[in-house]
Amino acid sequence: MFISLLFKDPRTFATILLLVIFSVCSHEFMHAWIALKMGDSTAADRGYLTMNPFRHMGIFSLVMLIFLGVTWGQVPVNPSNLPTRKKRIAVALAGVSTNAALAIIFTFLGFLVISLSPENIFAARMLLYGAILNIVLLVINLLPVPGFDGYRVLIEFLKFNNRKSRESANIIFFVIMLTLFFFIDKIFAAAETLIGFMLRLLISIRGSL
Repeated sequence: MFISLLFKDPRTFATILLLVIFSVCSHEFMHAWIALKMGDSTAADRGYLTMNPFRHMGIFSLVMLIFLGVTWGQVPVNPSNLPTRKKRIAVALAGVSTNAALAIIFTFLGFLVISLSPENIFAARMLLYGAILNIVLLVINLLPVPGFDGYRVLIEFLKFNNRKSRESANIIFFVIMLTLFFFIDKIFAAAETLIGFMLRLLISIRGSL
Protein backbone atom coordinates (compact mmCIF):
# COMPACT_ATOMS: atom_id res chain seq x y z
CA MET A 1 0.00 0.00 0.00
CA PHE A 2 1.07 3.59 -0.64
CA ILE A 3 1.05 4.37 3.10
CA SER A 4 4.04 2.01 3.56
CA LEU A 5 6.19 4.59 1.76
CA LEU A 6 5.63 6.95 4.71
CA PHE A 7 7.72 4.67 6.94
CA LYS A 8 10.38 3.91 4.32
CA ASP A 9 10.88 7.41 2.92
CA PRO A 10 8.70 10.10 4.56
CA ARG A 11 10.15 12.94 2.47
CA THR A 12 9.27 11.21 -0.80
CA PHE A 13 5.85 10.23 0.57
CA ALA A 14 5.01 13.83 1.52
CA THR A 15 6.29 15.23 -1.78
CA ILE A 16 4.33 12.74 -3.90
CA LEU A 17 1.23 13.43 -1.80
CA LEU A 18 1.53 17.16 -2.47
CA LEU A 19 2.20 16.58 -6.18
CA VAL A 20 -0.90 14.41 -6.55
CA ILE A 21 -3.12 16.85 -4.65
CA PHE A 22 -1.79 19.83 -6.62
CA SER A 23 -2.22 18.05 -9.97
CA VAL A 24 -5.74 16.76 -9.26
CA CYS A 25 -6.89 20.13 -7.88
CA SER A 26 -5.38 21.97 -10.88
CA HIS A 27 -7.25 19.57 -13.19
CA GLU A 28 -10.56 20.15 -11.42
CA PHE A 29 -10.05 23.91 -11.02
CA MET A 30 -9.64 24.28 -14.77
CA HIS A 31 -12.89 22.38 -15.37
CA ALA A 32 -14.64 24.92 -13.12
CA TRP A 33 -12.90 27.94 -14.64
CA ILE A 34 -13.48 26.97 -18.28
CA ALA A 35 -17.09 26.06 -17.48
CA LEU A 36 -17.57 29.57 -16.09
CA LYS A 37 -15.99 31.10 -19.20
CA MET A 38 -18.27 28.96 -21.39
CA GLY A 39 -21.39 30.13 -19.55
CA ASP A 40 -21.93 27.55 -16.78
CA SER A 41 -21.45 29.05 -13.31
CA THR A 42 -22.56 25.91 -11.42
CA ALA A 43 -19.08 25.03 -10.13
CA ALA A 44 -18.20 28.66 -9.39
CA ASP A 45 -21.44 29.19 -7.46
CA ARG A 46 -20.69 26.11 -5.35
CA GLY A 47 -17.18 27.25 -4.46
CA TYR A 48 -15.09 25.14 -6.84
CA LEU A 49 -12.98 28.04 -8.13
CA THR A 50 -10.37 27.14 -5.52
CA MET A 51 -7.36 24.89 -5.08
CA ASN A 52 -8.79 23.54 -1.82
CA PRO A 53 -8.43 19.71 -1.95
CA PHE A 54 -11.30 19.26 0.51
CA ARG A 55 -13.60 20.90 -2.03
CA HIS A 56 -12.32 19.14 -5.16
CA MET A 57 -11.43 15.74 -3.72
CA GLY A 58 -13.23 15.35 -0.41
CA ILE A 59 -12.22 13.56 2.78
CA PHE A 60 -12.81 10.00 1.52
CA SER A 61 -10.78 10.56 -1.65
CA LEU A 62 -7.91 12.09 0.36
CA VAL A 63 -7.93 9.16 2.82
CA MET A 64 -7.84 6.72 -0.12
CA LEU A 65 -4.88 8.65 -1.53
CA ILE A 66 -2.93 8.54 1.74
CA PHE A 67 -3.47 4.83 2.34
CA LEU A 68 -3.85 3.28 -1.11
CA GLY A 69 -2.44 5.83 -3.56
CA VAL A 70 -5.75 5.94 -5.46
CA THR A 71 -7.76 9.15 -5.60
CA TRP A 72 -10.15 11.24 -7.68
CA GLY A 73 -11.79 14.64 -7.91
CA GLN A 74 -15.03 15.98 -9.28
CA VAL A 75 -16.53 19.31 -10.31
CA PRO A 76 -20.27 19.83 -10.95
CA VAL A 77 -21.13 20.90 -14.49
CA ASN A 78 -24.60 21.61 -15.84
CA PRO A 79 -24.64 20.70 -19.56
CA SER A 80 -27.89 22.64 -20.05
CA ASN A 81 -25.88 25.82 -19.49
CA LEU A 82 -23.53 24.79 -22.30
CA PRO A 83 -25.77 24.86 -25.39
CA THR A 84 -23.15 23.95 -28.00
CA ARG A 85 -21.08 20.80 -28.44
CA LYS A 86 -17.93 22.90 -28.75
CA LYS A 87 -18.46 24.43 -25.29
CA ARG A 88 -19.18 21.08 -23.66
CA ILE A 89 -16.07 19.53 -25.20
CA ALA A 90 -13.97 22.54 -24.14
CA VAL A 91 -15.06 22.03 -20.52
CA ALA A 92 -14.48 18.26 -20.73
CA LEU A 93 -10.93 18.70 -22.07
CA ALA A 94 -9.94 21.54 -19.73
CA GLY A 95 -8.59 19.15 -17.09
CA VAL A 96 -6.46 16.95 -19.35
CA SER A 97 -5.11 20.04 -21.13
CA THR A 98 -3.95 21.27 -17.73
CA ASN A 99 -2.26 17.93 -17.02
CA ALA A 100 -0.46 18.13 -20.37
CA ALA A 101 0.77 21.64 -19.55
CA LEU A 102 1.90 20.57 -16.06
CA ALA A 103 3.79 17.57 -17.50
CA ILE A 104 5.73 19.92 -19.79
CA ILE A 105 6.40 22.41 -16.98
CA PHE A 106 7.60 19.73 -14.54
CA THR A 107 9.90 18.23 -17.18
CA PHE A 108 11.38 21.66 -17.95
CA LEU A 109 11.90 22.39 -14.24
CA GLY A 110 13.54 18.99 -13.79
CA PHE A 111 15.97 19.79 -16.60
CA LEU A 112 16.59 23.22 -15.05
CA VAL A 113 17.46 21.69 -11.69
CA ILE A 114 19.83 19.17 -13.31
CA SER A 115 21.48 21.99 -15.26
CA LEU A 116 21.86 24.49 -12.41
CA SER A 117 22.15 22.20 -9.39
CA PRO A 118 23.14 18.67 -10.52
CA GLU A 119 23.74 17.55 -6.94
CA ASN A 120 20.07 18.11 -6.08
CA ILE A 121 18.90 14.75 -7.40
CA PHE A 122 15.90 14.55 -5.06
CA ALA A 123 14.33 17.76 -6.40
CA ALA A 124 14.92 16.71 -10.02
CA ARG A 125 13.52 13.25 -9.31
CA MET A 126 10.35 14.64 -7.74
CA LEU A 127 9.83 17.13 -10.57
CA LEU A 128 10.08 14.29 -13.07
CA TYR A 129 7.67 12.30 -10.92
CA GLY A 130 5.29 15.26 -11.23
CA ALA A 131 5.66 15.09 -15.01
CA ILE A 132 4.94 11.36 -15.14
CA LEU A 133 2.04 11.71 -12.71
CA ASN A 134 0.38 14.27 -14.95
CA ILE A 135 0.89 12.11 -18.02
CA VAL A 136 -0.79 9.23 -16.15
CA LEU A 137 -3.66 11.51 -15.10
CA LEU A 138 -4.04 12.68 -18.69
CA VAL A 139 -4.18 9.13 -20.09
CA ILE A 140 -6.56 7.83 -17.42
CA ASN A 141 -8.92 10.79 -17.76
CA LEU A 142 -9.09 10.30 -21.52
CA LEU A 143 -10.50 6.79 -21.08
CA PRO A 144 -13.97 6.71 -22.70
CA VAL A 145 -15.78 5.37 -19.63
CA PRO A 146 -18.05 7.08 -17.06
CA GLY A 147 -16.30 9.24 -14.51
CA PHE A 148 -13.57 10.30 -16.93
CA ASP A 149 -13.29 13.23 -19.33
CA GLY A 150 -12.92 10.96 -22.36
CA TYR A 151 -16.44 9.67 -21.72
CA ARG A 152 -17.83 13.21 -21.68
CA VAL A 153 -16.26 13.83 -25.07
CA LEU A 154 -17.42 10.46 -26.41
CA ILE A 155 -21.09 11.02 -25.51
CA GLU A 156 -21.05 14.21 -27.57
CA PHE A 157 -20.69 11.98 -30.61
CA LEU A 158 -22.21 8.68 -29.45
CA LYS A 159 -25.19 9.21 -27.18
CA PHE A 160 -25.78 6.47 -24.61
CA ASN A 161 -29.55 6.72 -24.56
CA ASN A 162 -30.43 3.23 -23.41
CA ARG A 163 -30.05 1.79 -19.96
CA LYS A 164 -28.06 -1.25 -21.12
CA SER A 165 -25.34 0.93 -22.66
CA ARG A 166 -25.02 2.98 -19.47
CA GLU A 167 -24.84 -0.14 -17.30
CA SER A 168 -22.12 -1.65 -19.52
CA ALA A 169 -20.12 1.58 -19.31
CA ASN A 170 -20.44 1.62 -15.51
CA ILE A 171 -19.13 -1.96 -15.31
CA ILE A 172 -16.10 -0.97 -17.40
CA PHE A 173 -15.42 1.97 -15.05
CA PHE A 174 -15.58 -0.35 -12.01
CA VAL A 175 -13.17 -2.84 -13.62
CA ILE A 176 -10.68 -0.06 -14.43
CA MET A 177 -10.73 1.32 -10.87
CA LEU A 178 -10.33 -2.21 -9.45
CA THR A 179 -7.39 -2.85 -11.79
CA LEU A 180 -5.73 0.40 -10.71
CA PHE A 181 -6.15 -0.61 -7.08
CA PHE A 182 -4.47 -4.00 -7.53
CA PHE A 183 -1.67 -2.71 -9.76
CA ILE A 184 -0.88 0.55 -7.96
CA ASP A 185 2.46 -0.82 -6.64
CA LYS A 186 3.51 -1.86 -10.14
CA ILE A 187 2.49 1.56 -11.47
CA PHE A 188 4.71 3.27 -8.89
CA ALA A 189 7.58 0.88 -9.68
CA ALA A 190 7.24 1.62 -13.40
CA ALA A 191 7.22 5.34 -12.62
CA GLU A 192 10.44 4.97 -10.60
CA THR A 193 12.11 3.16 -13.51
CA LEU A 194 10.99 5.83 -15.95
CA ILE A 195 12.17 8.62 -13.64
CA GLY A 196 15.59 6.98 -13.40
CA PHE A 197 15.80 6.80 -17.18
CA MET A 198 14.72 10.44 -17.57
CA LEU A 199 17.26 11.59 -14.97
CA ARG A 200 20.08 9.81 -16.80
CA LEU A 201 18.87 11.26 -20.09
CA LEU A 202 18.76 14.82 -18.72
CA ILE A 203 22.19 14.44 -17.15
CA SER A 204 23.64 13.18 -20.45
CA ILE A 205 21.98 16.06 -22.34
CA ARG A 206 23.44 18.53 -19.84
CA GLY A 207 26.88 16.95 -20.26
CA SER A 208 26.73 17.32 -24.04
CA LEU A 209 25.85 21.03 -23.92
